[in-house]
Amino acid sequence: MSNAVLGLSVGRGLFYLIVAGTAWGTAGAAAALVFRDSDMGPVSLSFWRCAGGFLLLLAARLARPRRAPARAHAPLSRRVRRIVVTGVALTVFQTAYFAAVQSTGLAVGTVVTMGSGPVLIALGARLALGERLGRGGVVAVVGALAGLVVLVLGGGGATVRPAGVAWGLLSAAAYAAMTLVTRWWGQDGGTDSSDTTVWSFAVVALCLLPLATAEGLVPHTAEPARVGVHLLYIAAVPTAVAYTLYFAGAAVVRSATVSVITLLEPVSAAVIAVALLGEALTLATVAGTVLMLAAVTGLAVAETRSVVAARREATPV
Repeated sequence: MSNAVLGLSVGRGLFYLIVAGTAWGTAGAAAALVFRDSDMGPVSLSFWRCAGGFLLLLAARLARPRRAPARAHAPLSRRVRRIVVTGVALTVFQTAYFAAVQSTGLAVGTVVTMGSGPVLIALGARLALGERLGRGGVVAVVGALAGLVVLVLGGGGATVRPAGVAWGLLSAAAYAAMTLVTRWWGQDGGTDSSDTTVWSFAVVALCLLPLATAEGLVPHTAEPARVGVHLLYIAAVPTAVAYTLYFAGAAVVRSATVSVITLLEPVSAAVIAVALLGEALTLATVAGTVLMLAAVTGLAVAETRSVVAARREATPV
């Protein structure tokens, strides 16, 4: 129940995921400021986000003092396979989500992508990893999805388009694959999450470079310093820091729990919209936030209790 390489407990993994989900919610507000002050498109923003995250993580890795590894690294071929699979899944996840938002709007695109993600992950974890949700887990997932729908669609005015729904499902499938393989590789205690995170962003940046170039790689802006600061924040906090914490936490926490905890992203975004961007506090915002926080809390408590129970069973009397 812990990562043998990182010494990461499930409790700390849960904390990492909570921080990651909250940090992801700030990316939307920062992106809105970039779009306001420049003509940068969403694919170009995603490219600079991942390229910047890669450079920051690589710089931090090179600046870190070298220490002898506690155990031998996995074979190079296996490490490359993990990096490529994670990078491609992350590329499809992000790009398909942007396509869903462009086709059917932010509200429906978000609900389809983030709402179907936990369902696909729960099914995949049951079939591929043998992870059982249990009755309480099912209730928590249903509650989280209900909260997501209320939070995002509560304002009305959403338009559903089949093409956008298809893109959202593709994005959710890629997110589910990324979460499941991270958990699968973490079960053997041999996953170096920091190594995977750094080089996965290099893969994403390479995949997005042609699309970003076609869209317009360098934005036109009258506020280059301000846009640069916003881009640096997006690359640092909701990318380099958040994904490092996500991959570490996802390796030791049950996949379905991971998918629900990361739904803190729209909660964080809603709080920022109300507190900092001046959006009205509606009943839908409050109700959706309460439902999702209750689901996250319930699953986190259940995850912790299962670990305690497993330790008690493993301890000789």
